[in-house]
Amino acid sequence: MITYVDIALIITSIALIVSVILQNKGVGLGGFTGTDSSSVFTARRGIEKTIFYITIGLSILFFVLTLVAVIIRN
Repeated sequence: MITYVDIALIITSIALIVSVILQNKGVGLGGFTGTDSSSVFTARRGIEKTIFYITIGLSILFFVLTLVAVIIRN
Protein backbone atom coordinates (compact mmCIF):
# COMPACT_ATOMS: atom_id res chain seq x y z
CA MET A 1 0.00 0.00 0.00
CA ILE A 2 2.81 2.42 0.84
CA THR A 3 4.30 1.83 -2.61
CA TYR A 4 1.10 3.06 -4.25
CA VAL A 5 1.05 6.15 -2.06
CA ASP A 6 4.70 6.87 -2.89
CA ILE A 7 4.04 6.52 -6.62
CA ALA A 8 0.97 8.77 -6.32
CA LEU A 9 3.09 11.34 -4.46
CA ILE A 10 5.72 11.32 -7.19
CA ILE A 11 3.16 11.73 -9.96
CA THR A 12 1.31 14.45 -8.05
CA SER A 13 4.50 16.37 -7.31
CA ILE A 14 5.57 16.32 -10.96
CA ALA A 15 2.10 17.49 -12.05
CA LEU A 16 2.17 20.22 -9.40
CA ILE A 17 5.57 21.46 -10.58
CA VAL A 18 4.36 21.56 -14.18
CA SER A 19 1.18 23.43 -13.27
CA VAL A 20 3.11 26.04 -11.27
CA ILE A 21 5.56 26.54 -14.13
CA LEU A 22 2.68 26.96 -16.58
CA GLN A 23 1.20 29.70 -14.40
CA ASN A 24 4.23 31.97 -14.72
CA LYS A 25 2.87 34.44 -17.22
CA GLY A 26 4.77 37.54 -18.09
CA VAL A 27 8.05 35.97 -17.05
CA GLY A 28 10.50 36.23 -19.84
CA LEU A 29 13.47 38.34 -20.74
CA GLY A 30 12.06 41.18 -18.61
CA GLY A 31 13.03 39.23 -15.51
CA PHE A 32 16.68 39.38 -16.52
CA THR A 33 16.69 43.15 -16.91
CA GLY A 34 14.87 43.77 -13.65
CA THR A 35 11.69 45.27 -15.09
CA ASP A 36 8.61 44.79 -12.96
CA SER A 37 5.74 43.32 -14.94
CA SER A 38 3.57 42.68 -11.87
CA SER A 39 2.33 46.27 -11.67
CA VAL A 40 -0.46 45.55 -14.15
CA PHE A 41 -3.40 43.55 -12.79
CA THR A 42 -5.18 41.19 -15.16
CA ALA A 43 -7.99 38.81 -14.37
CA ARG A 44 -7.54 35.11 -14.89
CA ARG A 45 -9.61 33.94 -17.82
CA GLY A 46 -9.91 30.79 -19.82
CA ILE A 47 -6.99 28.42 -19.58
CA GLU A 48 -5.22 30.51 -16.92
CA LYS A 49 -8.20 30.10 -14.59
CA THR A 50 -8.33 26.36 -15.29
CA ILE A 51 -4.62 25.92 -14.58
CA PHE A 52 -5.05 27.95 -11.39
CA TYR A 53 -7.81 25.63 -10.13
CA ILE A 54 -5.83 22.54 -11.18
CA THR A 55 -2.85 23.82 -9.17
CA ILE A 56 -5.03 24.30 -6.09
CA GLY A 57 -6.48 20.81 -6.48
CA LEU A 58 -3.06 19.24 -6.95
CA SER A 59 -1.68 21.00 -3.89
CA ILE A 60 -4.58 19.74 -1.75
CA LEU A 61 -4.11 16.23 -3.14
CA PHE A 62 -0.38 16.40 -2.42
CA PHE A 63 -1.04 17.50 1.17
CA VAL A 64 -3.56 14.69 1.73
CA LEU A 65 -1.26 12.06 0.20
CA THR A 66 1.60 13.26 2.39
CA LEU A 67 -0.56 12.90 5.50
CA VAL A 68 -1.65 9.42 4.39
CA ALA A 69 1.96 8.39 3.82
CA VAL A 70 2.98 9.60 7.29
CA ILE A 71 0.04 7.84 8.94
CA ILE A 72 0.70 4.55 7.12
CA ARG A 73 4.39 4.55 8.04
CA ASN A 74 3.73 5.06 11.75
